[in-house]
Amino acid sequence: MSQELQQQTQGAIGVFDSGYGGLTILHGIRQLLPQYDYLYLGDNARAPYGPRSFDVVYEFTRQAVEKLFAMGCQLVILGCNTASAKALRSIQQNDLPQWDPNRRVLGIIRPTAEIIGKLTRNNHVGLLATEGTVKSHSYDLETAKLWPDIKITGQACPFWVPLVEYNEADSPGADYFVKKRIDQLMQQDPDIDTIILGCTHFPLLMPKILKYISPGIRIVSQGEYVADSLKDYLNRHTDLESRLTKKGSVKYFTTENPDRFKECASVFLHENVNVEHVELSLNGA
Repeated sequence: MSQELQQQTQGAIGVFDSGYGGLTILHGIRQLLPQYDYLYLGDNARAPYGPRSFDVVYEFTRQAVEKLFAMGCQLVILGCNTASAKALRSIQQNDLPQWDPNRRVLGIIRPTAEIIGKLTRNNHVGLLATEGTVKSHSYDLETAKLWPDIKITGQACPFWVPLVEYNEADSPGADYFVKKRIDQLMQQDPDIDTIILGCTHFPLLMPKILKYISPGIRIVSQGEYVADSLKDYLNRHTDLESRLTKKGSVKYFTTENPDRFKECASVFLHENVNVEHVELSLNGA
């Protein structure tokens, strides 16, 4: 990152996702913190990230964060569970000190892990997520640091993201895939009393999910908890908070076709958005 970019002292909050799911995170944050400016970047051209290797997810996420920093963002939220699981730590440890040690990159797994011990009653927690997030064991590791008695049982849900992105979440065909994965999860641990939706697309399947879980099981959707955690973080880091611009604006960017993004974004946000196309490259330019 150039010295000129490092010298930028004020800017928006960036939210990055490989696709559209991070829009649910952005929505939750804007509901609680509407005063800030936001830039949303979806790497839709290279989605999904879930099946990709750690190295590839890290490189793609690194490019996106550098792009958002080049746009002036002082803080970037990885609104993507796969990126949070596979890239966050490396970016925080290896890249931020070189780019600009005053800026920050945060993920969405830690805020969920922080709250989960207060929500479960018997310490048996289920995780519905992409294959990449489940295999990373990031939820297990983060939760164990805070709540060592909690048992996390993960279940990959490979067809759930396409159901949402192709606007099939309410279709009869979605029932089969939702019920199948929930049944598989509960077969692994019948004592589960709390389930984390570990993919930002999954809240749009909530009516189907509620249809097939047993009464009394609590569903944890990330948007609300990420927003609460961010508010607390900014309250504790006033130097960073003072560098965030506050005009209440939001801009959307995609590496894919803007028209396609607009169509899918309306499914997540229930509103029309303006979006611009951007390219991501190895140097974030």
